[in-house]
Amino acid sequence: MPEHKEIEPNEAPLSAAQLRMQMLEREMAEMEKERKLRSLQEQKLADFAADFLEKHVTEQEIAVVRRLVQNAVKDGKFEAMVYSFPSSLCTDSGRAINNADRDWPQTLQGKAKEFYERYQTFGKPQGYKLKAMIINFPGGVPGDVGFFLDWSPDTI
Repeated sequence: MPEHKEIEPNEAPLSAAQLRMQMLEREMAEMEKERKLRSLQEQKLADFAADFLEKHVTEQEIAVVRRLVQNAVKDGKFEAMVYSFPSSLCTDSGRAINNADRDWPQTLQGKAKEFYERYQTFGKPQGYKLKAMIINFPGGVPGDVGFFLDWSPDTI
């Protein structure tokens, strides 16, 4: 809470230069706060990218996918987004996925590639379908990729 001071009627007010300095200090503090937040977000993305590219899919991540599918089934849905990652982690920054290129799986790396391979090995033979889509476009460019698992019946 702001500090309340007794106003001295005979005391000179702060000068215009002092008020400008207060405003400048406030702006600089806000800029520093934004810089720290941006730095934290950049570090989180770097940590995610390192984990994504260097580690393998964990049992916990597989359990999350299964839980997402079960929750969708409970909601009467035939599709669930089961995984997402920045399109910048594709070899072409998501271009093939955004253009529905049939060779989009070749642009995957890290955990996304491993999830796709698991789908090919386990999901596809069980009748699941997998599609990849760009799910947001920050600043008009492809942002994140979403993997959608589908178990709807085939139509004739």
